[in-house]
Amino acid sequence: MSRTALNPTLASRPQFAIEIRGRKIPLGDRTLIMGVLNVTPDSFSDGGRYLAPDRAIEQGLKLAKQGADWIDVGGESTRPGSTPITAEEELARVLPVIRGLHRRRPGLAISIDTTKAAVAEQALLSGAAIINDVSGLRFDARMAEVAALHGVPLVLMHLRGRPATMQQGPFARSIWRSVGGGLAWSIQQASKSGVERSRLIIDPGLGFGKTRRQNFQILAELHRLHHFRLPILVGTSRKSFVQAIAAGEGLEPSPGKKRASYWSLAAVQAGRLPADAQRAAAVGPAQIPEGCPEEVPLALLVGDAAAVVASILSGAHIVRVHDVAGIVPAVRMADAVLASQKSKVKS
Repeated sequence: MSRTALNPTLASRPQFAIEIRGRKIPLGDRTLIMGVLNVTPDSFSDGGRYLAPDRAIEQGLKLAKQGADWIDVGGESTRPGSTPITAEEELARVLPVIRGLHRRRPGLAISIDTTKAAVAEQALLSGAAIINDVSGLRFDARMAEVAALHGVPLVLMHLRGRPATMQQGPFARSIWRSVGGGLAWSIQQASKSGVERSRLIIDPGLGFGKTRRQNFQILAELHRLHHFRLPILVGTSRKSFVQAIAAGEGLEPSPGKKRASYWSLAAVQAGRLPADAQRAAAVGPAQIPEGCPEEVPLALLVGDAAAVVASILSGAHIVRVHDVAGIVPAVRMADAVLASQKSKVKS
């Protein structure tokens, strides 16, 4: 075999640059890490843990210190089965945190994870610099106008249905037709509203209205999204399809079998949850009280790291994760593999 032979997939991550607060950020030379900061009482793995603003601010600063390039602040859970909240309630949760992070670290890139234009606009005025819209502009037509007015990057995610019902099916027969068509619509809407193409980032929406097998199909063939000529963000962290495989299940769920989240089971087995939380964990996502320590089950962390590596090697530019310190070494390894392919091109 020639010493210059390349794996075409590994060698194909395109290079981009995106402007944040007047600074050009290169995308592609290394993978950027978006640290998750959920300011909610009901997110699937960390709901309630950072609902107090002071605690959330400290966690955001901690994630940045651990290696997060961006901090993604969200005040409304989008887990399967979740119900929407008012803009006023969402603002009350996120604005003190965004202001506190911006005050403590003025240069820190903060994204606002919201589907509401009113929330996005107030967040930008309070220190956020990126909009992350999991609805891909489907829930609020004004979102793209806000992004265009403020000249900020806009993440467009693919989502089938709404969080309350998205995992109830029916699911798309062709996942790539669904994802490709959905993202093309979102990109078109953003452009119509005046958002510059150089400010767009796309996200295939793993776990949002997809079957377990479809999520892994997207991971395996993520490079198919490169035809959009836009940076790709991927979020796999702590999601149920990762938990299932890490726990030893297959690509097809067992019919009629309900499985509590890996996070919940591990917490119960370790005796970290009080009785009321143990009962909740037995039937659904973890309801971990604020006072409980955050200890990530090793199998889940390894599964998350493997999913992150798979997404990077398949073409992701940005990965969205909860456990920044644990994922950073995996990101470095994946980037080293990509860098070795580039060196073959030059040799």
